[in-house]
Amino acid sequence: MQVREQIYVGGEWIASEGGGTIDVVSTHSEQLIGRVPDATPADMDRAVAAAREAFDHGPWPQMTPAERADGIKRLSAAVQARAQDLADTISVENGSPKQWSLMGQVFSATMVLDTYAAIAPGYTWEDDRMGALGAPITVRRAPVGVAAAIIPWNVPLFIAALKLGPAMAAGCPVVLKPAPETPLDGYLLADAIHEADLPPGVINVVAAGRETGEYLVRHPGIDKVSFTGSTAVGRMIGAICGEQLKRCTLELGGKSAAIVLDDWVIDDASLGNLVMSGLMNNGQVCGAQSRILVSATRYDEVVDALAAAVGAMKTGDPLADDTNIGPLVAQRQQERVKGFLDAGKSAGASAVVGGGLPEHLETGWYVEPTVFANVTNDMRIAREEIFGPVLSVIKYEDEAEAIAIANDSDYGLCGSVWTADADHGAAVAAKVRTGVVAVNSSMILDFNAPFGGFKASGIGRELGPEGIAPYTEYQTIIRQAG
Repeated sequence: MQVREQIYVGGEWIASEGGGTIDVVSTHSEQLIGRVPDATPADMDRAVAAAREAFDHGPWPQMTPAERADGIKRLSAAVQARAQDLADTISVENGSPKQWSLMGQVFSATMVLDTYAAIAPGYTWEDDRMGALGAPITVRRAPVGVAAAIIPWNVPLFIAALKLGPAMAAGCPVVLKPAPETPLDGYLLADAIHEADLPPGVINVVAAGRETGEYLVRHPGIDKVSFTGSTAVGRMIGAICGEQLKRCTLELGGKSAAIVLDDWVIDDASLGNLVMSGLMNNGQVCGAQSRILVSATRYDEVVDALAAAVGAMKTGDPLADDTNIGPLVAQRQQERVKGFLDAGKSAGASAVVGGGLPEHLETGWYVEPTVFANVTNDMRIAREEIFGPVLSVIKYEDEAEAIAIANDSDYGLCGSVWTADADHGAAVAAKVRTGVVAVNSSMILDFNAPFGGFKASGIGRELGPEGIAPYTEYQTIIRQAG
């Protein structure tokens, strides 16, 4: 059992102002595995004060981009040194299968940090130009200030890196709030931050519940909020930031569609990639390709192939080497996904594999990996984000209808096109109204390219050079002519 009794603020481990705790329960055994302080508003005040001191008077914003890049590199190395411990901890916290967690949960995070360490020295921080009236002008990208980073439970370390990398590159100190379901990996990250020897207050890690998280968002010492999570919470955070004219980035939900074209060749590799695009991390991924669109010509063939592949997946202990599908993060999530399974059947969809809770597992918040056939795009299972191991196969008549169905969603985060003609696939992808579209790949993002969504999937972008922009403000300096 992991027990932590302090919070990480201002480069030091200090006692929480309150006596409350967050209990962490294994998603597999349902046993208590950890306990950390439940931070109070007073703790957030101290964390924000430390970050403000680091921004207003500390060396970090004044360092050169290359010097800040060195700090990012040190943090990446310290995380890598704890890679297996982090991967196993996250698997126990949120059910991520071991065969996916090391790369998907940990090394993906260090790759993001390494990407920003490489981008920062060459980024265009200043642009000199001649003004329209003859005065020389410098346009700067100044750091926006102190950032609050609010992290979800599904890929906590990776999403922390999505926020820390560009914020650190821009010179912005951060108050990072891990989700209450997954605080233990946040503490391991704090250990790495401490080892990286960053200036005090550059990164502060304070785990807390929802109410204290809202207090952080509203805090007058916070200049920018970066949130990843549900669309419902994102709307609330966006409203608060709008009221306060506070900058925000919101990476929210998705209901992504995989368009399978008639020339797609089914083999083990391509089928495995298609399944992975929807079921990676037990389907607990915002960009999961949970709607699979197949033409009437090949519908039965593709449904049968998906059923065979998903039916062969092993559900069980996330720390077992051969587990493909682990438990969901909490009992409430298991109950929620079970509700979607029932809703799909009631609406007329057919569960060709799965469709319930596994009977062979006595403990753990498991749901059978499920493939629904005979799904129409107006069904609840096709409209709402399930966040579990559930695929819905939807029939279309021609390519134009496939694109229309893919775009008929409140969300617009990711998508994919599966075809033997990659160039044609890219042309189809350009008609899909989502932030990222992959062709013949389960990759829903690339570290060198912007990631984010259209419509209810959020506001702003993370990753790539574009990911630095939300942590900066344009500042124009006009010099007297002559």
